[in-house]
Parts: sequence; structure tokens; C-alpha cells
Amino acid sequence: MTTTLPLDLAALTLARERIADAVIRTVQWQNDPLSEELGVSLQLKLENLQRTGSFKIRGATHKIGRLMAGEHPPTGVIAASAGNHAQGVARAATLAGLRAVVVMPTTAPLTKIQSCRKMGADVRLFGDNLEHAADEARRIAAAEGLEFLHPYDDWDVIAGQGSCGLEMLEDAPEMTVAIVPLGGGGLISGIALALKLQSPAIRIIGVQTETVAPYRRFLIDGSLEEVSPAAHTIADGIKVKRPGQCNRQVIARHVDQIVTVDDNAIAEAIVTLLERTRTIGEGAGVVGLAALMQKKIRLKADDRVVCVISGGNVDMTLVGRSIDYGLASSGRLMSVAVTIADAPGRLMGLIKTVAELGMNIRHVEHRRGELHVPVGMTEVILQMETRDFEHQRELLAHLAGEGMTVRNLLGL
Repeated sequence: MTTTLPLDLAALTLARERIADAVIRTVQWQNDPLSEELGVSLQLKLENLQRTGSFKIRGATHKIGRLMAGEHPPTGVIAASAGNHAQGVARAATLAGLRAVVVMPTTAPLTKIQSCRKMGADVRLFGDNLEHAADEARRIAAAEGLEFLHPYDDWDVIAGQGSCGLEMLEDAPEMTVAIVPLGGGGLISGIALALKLQSPAIRIIGVQTETVAPYRRFLIDGSLEEVSPAAHTIADGIKVKRPGQCNRQVIARHVDQIVTVDDNAIAEAIVTLLERTRTIGEGAGVVGLAALMQKKIRLKADDRVVCVISGGNVDMTLVGRSIDYGLASSGRLMSVAVTIADAPGRLMGLIKTVAELGMNIRHVEHRRGELHVPVGMTEVILQMETRDFEHQRELLAHLAGEGMTVRNLLGL
């Protein structure tokens, strides 16, 4: 027997009205260059431009509003988060005049920690993952009389996130596919309800990371995959190992497909978003775009796709590395080690060859006197900007043809 979910379209509409003053109706951009590249009509729902930098402000604001409207409103709230939920709770609590405590893993990005503190939250670091932080937050909640706010496994939070889906359909009434990042399931649950309750034919696609994908087989056989404690991903915002009970109910009923992408694809998507929209997306925020770029989702030529860019709170210390990572994985950055005679003019000749092939050198390094470099020879490390992998193969073939020993340090 199928149980009735506690949220209907009226509840989602009411939730949006309750949080209207606290959130931004984010832009939904018809991106023609990306549409042409991917061969499908594509709009990007830019929640990275939302207040606090992600969609999380929607659910947090609605949950706190519901608590404050109750018979016994709390004197303070507490949340566990890798960053985005914490920032949403911090802002929503401040607006409501509540004390806010957020417990973050010790691995949380410094920018997110500082942002929460600037919003007035009491930030406490505990454990090396979100699950450890959540256990500590529940302990503190009981000890200090605080209301624990779950980041996704809560119907009020899901209703708040549903406001994003309502906006998506209003801005793209002809949409046929929605692609949504999937961590614990709060965002995709709210969006799926908002869309399916109005247009059941819309396909809802969830995207997880390859290394943290508890929902990988959920739609196939109902199982949840155990995630390794050592699992790593640059998409820290969806590095969730305990899927929610409420979320599973919605996903089982309304999500059509779940796919995964690896960190290489995510890094490429960060670069692509930056180039095409001049906005930054964090790893978790761009997994849907990564899935599109990697052809993980089967689309028809006449599909009209809306892809949610769920957040932009990227750790700024990682931006440069992520960009280089994305450039390298897409064939636009190359590092080679070339062994040449240690004689006048040989380095100039090597650089001239690279220039003639239309490559831009970013870094040059000499290695002499190392055991793997013969006496009288020198190893030159070149880091270059290239067009694509074919361009890189052209250089390797050219240098090999001149009798040089060449190693591609980034792979091919």
C-alpha cells in the first residue's frame, strides 16, 4: 500500500510565501553556448547566486519560521553541516533573533567557517565527517536545550527547498528534464515534489559523486550503498553517507534516474561554469552540469533541460587548483619532462618548437644532477596551455620525431 506524502502543492506554495522576504528568486539562465555544445536546450538555475551562496537558506528559513510560529518557540537552534546548511541556519536564526550553534567537521573549508561566524553563529569543529558532526550536534542540543535542525531529513526543510522547484517550472513551463545535485536528498525531494505534482511527465535526475553515492542503486533495488570512511571528493557539500528517511520516500516515488560523476568531471564543470557564466560553482553545485558534459544522461534533441547549480561556496584556496585540475582533465593543461643536451641553444630550440605549435608555456624548470638524468644532459619540465588532447599528442609526436626523450607528467 502506497503511503501519502505529507506535502502537497498547496503546502509547497505556502512555504514559498513564508520565506519570500528572506530568499532571492534566483536567475534561470538560458545558456545558448552550452546548449549548442551539449546539443540540447539548457537553462541553468543559479542557486550559487542565492543569499548565503546556496539553496540551503530556503529550507533553513522555513524550518525556523515554523518553529517560531509554534506554541513553544525555541531559544536557540543547532545544526551540523559541512558549510552550506550551517550558513543558511546562521542567517535564518539571526533574522529570527535566535541563538545559533553550528557544528562543522574539522575538514570544513575555512571560508565557510568564517562566513558562519560573521553571521553570528557559534561555530564548533568536531570530527572528520558530517556524520560525526551530526552526532555531536545532537549531544549539544540535549545538553544545552537547543532545537536540532536536520539539513535534509525534515518535511519543513523539504518544503522550503521546494520553492526552488516552483520557480524552475514558472520560468520554464515547457521543461522536460530537471537535473539536481543529490547529497542527503533535501533539494531533490523538494524540487521533485514541486515539479511532479504539477507536471508528472518531467524527468527528475539526481547526480551524486562517484566516491560518495549511497543512492547509486536505490532506484534499481531499493538498497543503500555503504560509503567508505576514507571516501574523498571535491564535492564536499554532497558528501553525505546517511540518506534521510523522508527523502527516500520522495526519491523512490518521484525521481527517475540517479547517476554519478567523478572529481575530474566535476573540476571540468567548475571551469566550464566559470567560463560560460562568469560565476563560480562549488564542486557539489556543478555535479549536474558535469553529468551533462560527460553524457551520463540520455537526452532527446527536443528535451528542455533545467540544471540546478546548487551552490557557489567554494573554498577560495582550492579555486586555482580546481581550475588547473579541470584544465588538465579536459586536455587544456599539459606538463612534460623533456631530456635534452645541456648545451647553449638547446632550450631555446625546445621553446621555439612549442611556440610554433601554438602552445603557451606557463612554467619552465631545469633538473640537472639527478640520477635519472645522464651526465651532459638536462631534464626540462614544461607546463603548457594546450587546445585539447589531440594538440598534446601532436607535441609528443613532434618531440619524439626529433629523438627527444619525453614523459607526459599529467597522463594523456
